[in-house]
Amino acid sequence: MGKTFAVIGDPIDHSLSPNIHSAAFRELNLDCSYIAYRIPKDELGDGVEGLKKIKIDGFNVTIPHKVEMMKYLDKIDESCSLIGAVNTVVNNDGVLKGYNTDMDGFLEPLKKRNIDISNSNVLLLGAGGAARAIIAGFAKEKAKSITIANRTIEKADNLVEFAKKISLDANAITIDEIGESAKNYNIIVNATSIGLQKEPSPISLEGIDEKTVVYDIVYMPMNTDFLKKAKEKNAIIIFGYEMLLGQAARAFEIWHGMEAPYNAMKKALLGGF
Repeated sequence: MGKTFAVIGDPIDHSLSPNIHSAAFRELNLDCSYIAYRIPKDELGDGVEGLKKIKIDGFNVTIPHKVEMMKYLDKIDESCSLIGAVNTVVNNDGVLKGYNTDMDGFLEPLKKRNIDISNSNVLLLGAGGAARAIIAGFAKEKAKSITIANRTIEKADNLVEFAKKISLDANAITIDEIGESAKNYNIIVNATSIGLQKEPSPISLEGIDEKTVVYDIVYMPMNTDFLKKAKEKNAIIIFGYEMLLGQAARAFEIWHGMEAPYNAMKKALLGGF
């Protein structure tokens, strides 16, 4: 009997997850299928019941359900409770256990490049959905400090409290206050939605060099203006699709208990652009 997996969210038609996971199943000859299932914002309870009825084996959770879904879980792993959101669920005979693969997915490309995160000074742009997972990742890897820059300072302030609670030195500024200070950081991460509309880089990258790591978690378009500017300075650049791939590989490992076929998944993902 084959296994069935899904991704739930709204909108869901642009999701690249079915492509990525189907490619992994093909690569390893697994009798599994993966579907995209639209559940509107206020229908999550019914949607989860429906998934249990069809005995879904596991599912990914995307916008707008990542926080709300926590209410419907029977068990959560520590990444989930720390980040306060879920994106991967295992269904074990109607018992739902939640995980959050954002943190591992975010760290994966840094680890693949052997970048030493410990003692680094980090600049994080944006205080949205992925920010908590990113901060948790830097705390876990013992970064020295993180500066959280956001258009409005309130959200950044909340994240500073979160960072300090998990022993990461942090401060908040507005994006306008960054000015020419990008060169003072070892790692710069864009977690704002800027880039989605081919917008200009949110900040000046004056003074960064080939040792600076510039990471954009936006994956559409692949080459954001932010990354293009970083490339001109010969910085080490990390693409948003790499985080997406890291998350998918981690979800695959949680569901199947085996190593994900990373290259096959990467090919399917890049083919989807």
